[in-house]
Amino acid sequence: MYGIGIRRVATAMVTASAATLLMTACQPGGSPAGAGSSPSGAPVKPAASTSTSGSASPSTPSTPSTPATSATSGTPTHTATPSTGAKACGLSDLKASMYQAAVRPDGTGTGAAIVEFTNVSGNACTVQGYPTVAGAGNGSPEKNRPLKVTTTGGASTVKVAAGGKAWTKLTFVQVQGEADGYCKSGATPASYPTLVVGVPGSGAHQVALTDGVIAECDDKVTVTALSAAKPS
Repeated sequence: MYGIGIRRVATAMVTASAATLLMTACQPGGSPAGAGSSPSGAPVKPAASTSTSGSASPSTPSTPSTPATSATSGTPTHTATPSTGAKACGLSDLKASMYQAAVRPDGTGTGAAIVEFTNVSGNACTVQGYPTVAGAGNGSPEKNRPLKVTTTGGASTVKVAAGGKAWTKLTFVQVQGEADGYCKSGATPASYPTLVVGVPGSGAHQVALTDGVIAECDDKVTVTALSAAKPS
């Protein structure tokens, strides 16, 4: 009886082992039990997953950067501005003189005058723009009578070397007739022993004609931009 009992116990253990193996083989997904573990029992590190939107792509050589451009014009938003390498002329850097122009309107007044600025500083400097003009009453700057200026020609920076010159031409409404003359507009002619000519950024210069006085009508003057080319 004792031997029979041992055989029954052994048979039961074999039956239980077979049932366990059968259950393991039939787990959901068909994966054997213990998947995801190494033979030693240590967890297996899962493979890195990838996303379609963030998948890695082969690296490409970098390309040189290009200047920023305007969305509207397609041109660089930052452009270099040429420099003359010289400072603006100051008031004391320039000496002014004035003489009647060869080409001037018909009449008996001044008609037109050339104002010449000489750089006496010993160093190059620059001028730019259109001068202002005022008649100095009785030759006194404090009694200035500003003239209405009309500009002509394009203005650019003019580099004036040491001892060099820049010019502007003033064209007036001409006085007509003899003696005191008359103005076509009916206004009374005006005369000034000197003018006060203002150079943008370089002060106001009082200057007299080398050959007469300024006689003009209507207190108007046409002014050319300061130039390195001598006008006629």
